[in-house]
Amino acid sequence: MTVNGWIQILVFCAIVAALVKPLGWYMTRVFNGERTFLSPVLRPVESVLYKLSGTSEREEQHWLTYALAMLTFNLLGFVVLYALQRFQTVLPYNPMGMSAVAPDLAFNTAASFMTNTNWQNYGGESTMSYLVQMAGLTVQNFVSAATGIAIAVVLIRGFSRASAKSIGNFWADMTRAILYVLLPLCVVLTLFYVARGVPQTLSAYIDATTLEGTKQTIAVGPVASQLAIKMLGTNGGGFFNANSAHPFENPDALVNLIQMVTIFAIGAAMTNVFGRMVGDQRQGWAILGAMGFIFMVGVAVAYWAEASGNPLVHALGIDGGNMEGKEVRFGTAMSALFAVVTTAASCGAVNAMHSSFMPLGGLIPLINMELGEIVIGGVGAGLYGMLLFVVLTMFVAGLMVGRTPEYLGKKIEAKEVKMAILAILCLPLAILGFTAAAVERLSQEGKSPIADAMGL
Repeated sequence: MTVNGWIQILVFCAIVAALVKPLGWYMTRVFNGERTFLSPVLRPVESVLYKLSGTSEREEQHWLTYALAMLTFNLLGFVVLYALQRFQTVLPYNPMGMSAVAPDLAFNTAASFMTNTNWQNYGGESTMSYLVQMAGLTVQNFVSAATGIAIAVVLIRGFSRASAKSIGNFWADMTRAILYVLLPLCVVLTLFYVARGVPQTLSAYIDATTLEGTKQTIAVGPVASQLAIKMLGTNGGGFFNANSAHPFENPDALVNLIQMVTIFAIGAAMTNVFGRMVGDQRQGWAILGAMGFIFMVGVAVAYWAEASGNPLVHALGIDGGNMEGKEVRFGTAMSALFAVVTTAASCGAVNAMHSSFMPLGGLIPLINMELGEIVIGGVGAGLYGMLLFVVLTMFVAGLMVGRTPEYLGKKIEAKEVKMAILAILCLPLAILGFTAAAVERLSQEGKSPIADAMGL
């Protein structure tokens, strides 16, 4: 580890911490329907959108109506994205003549992007047309992130209100999340990325001749606009197969820093939104402090492991950190930091190959994922994931001191604890349950997944 590496890490942490309060203040005003500095420009647009959709921001919904609206909207998004992929070959903005995406891959991708998972089982530059990248994947990056923010705001309203018979309007929350938060920030980020050399074009791929005289096709496209929301919305994925290790998606150290900051920005600010809306900012800072502590421990372990390098390589007389699977322009410090940031925030973007990390270095991203990605977490999802643990903590603390557990003036009773435990157990149940089913199926077929993994 080096002093320079730690300075870079601390600069990142300082920038994120500095953004928490102003961004939290702004988002609180947005979701409370209060005036912001963008209201003179965006308020007329917001009103027109409500009229076109036949809804009113003043008509609040019951939690069941809100949930049904959210599920219906995202299901329609899934259908549209699936259709765009299947009909890609006959749709415009396909200069490279990409063929239709296979049914299973189209279903996988649509489900992945609809849920903000953004796991990619394809090479972006060789599979998706510009139209699918823009109208399909990028749009889903916006709406899936906005859905996470909306659900977090709804949960905060439940904590802050005396009665939760109505919890807001899904259409208003979605509109405001995109129009006032995600879109303005993405416009600024896109312009910044273009200025730093990230492509943003509808022109066909470029054919070039290398120094050896061979032909090479260089993939370009509307990269910057998708890059902005994939980081800000903690979506991950990428225009190119190499993701944020590709020089067109991550050209230099400054872009690398901004990408990491934008991954954390909204998730960290949501803790301040929570504190402001419940009337006690100390609650938000306490949650952020717990997240920050876990994050810094993870960064320290991952950076130490990668900077120490492989002892077997050192035995050969070769000193230095573990640079396998890493970009030289980022080094061990920024590669380790990026790995911890992206897995802590449930973002699929990577600038180094996690499988090439040292055992302890790779353990930290794995722990972040197994925690449910609550250390800052995805936009919105990290906050309500952490609040589940807060409810359980307050319940256990109440039992220890012999009094009825309370949080923010609300009693935590059996129903609340059961629901919190069920929500926390969903992740390990899904992982271990389906893994067990897969192993059992392979065993019945006479196959050994352990032997296959070891290449035996």
